[in-house]
Amino acid sequence: MTAKRILEEIKPLGSLSYKKVLFNHGVTEPCYGVKVEELKKIQKRIKKDYQLALDLYDTGVYDAMYLAGLIADDAQMTKKDLQRWVKQANPALAGFTVAWVAAGSPYGREVALEWIDSDKELVAGAGWSTLSSLVAVKEDAELNLPELKQLLQRVQQTIHQAPNEVRKHMNGFVIAVGSYVQELKNLAIQTGERIGPVTIDVGNTACQTPFAPDYIRKVEKRGSIGKKRKTAKC
Repeated sequence: MTAKRILEEIKPLGSLSYKKVLFNHGVTEPCYGVKVEELKKIQKRIKKDYQLALDLYDTGVYDAMYLAGLIADDAQMTKKDLQRWVKQANPALAGFTVAWVAAGSPYGREVALEWIDSDKELVAGAGWSTLSSLVAVKEDAELNLPELKQLLQRVQQTIHQAPNEVRKHMNGFVIAVGSYVQELKNLAIQTGERIGPVTIDVGNTACQTPFAPDYIRKVEKRGSIGKKRKTAKC
């Protein structure tokens, strides 16, 4: 299977109506408008393929780039691969596909801490999203809790001055820490309370920005605090 063959396979699956939805969420051309459920059928067939994932991402076609993240063998991803992916990403890929794959790679924490210091909005946002993915999939014993506390403090001090994409993923980080790290649940709630509501431009979408403390309490109410995910990908 080659990237060219997959492009030929997925192009007819696209629709103009779904393409418009994707554009409202920050996707840019070239894009076919293929729904995720269709891409996941291909993922189920291919499973993991490191080189094919790289080739698909390099096509620059959004749908192929999203599929690349689904089939990427995260354990084989190099730091150079991750840096290239985040550099090429649009808003819909940087904070999601790239972050998911980075978190599953051997370099997740390393690149996340580099990216959050970037002066490029999408890169910094990807860094915070990678940190969120890391706390979601790694056992607490594998996490640096003092470092996470410092990062929560950094979010509290800087979130309202940060660019839009960075604010969005900083808010997500507070939620992720509170939801997935039992020991830091209360601190995350306190941090969210001190931050207050976060204003994020969601463009031409019906998306709403969650208030971190309320979101974490809902997770607590259903008894899911600290329950890890097998993968950050979805």
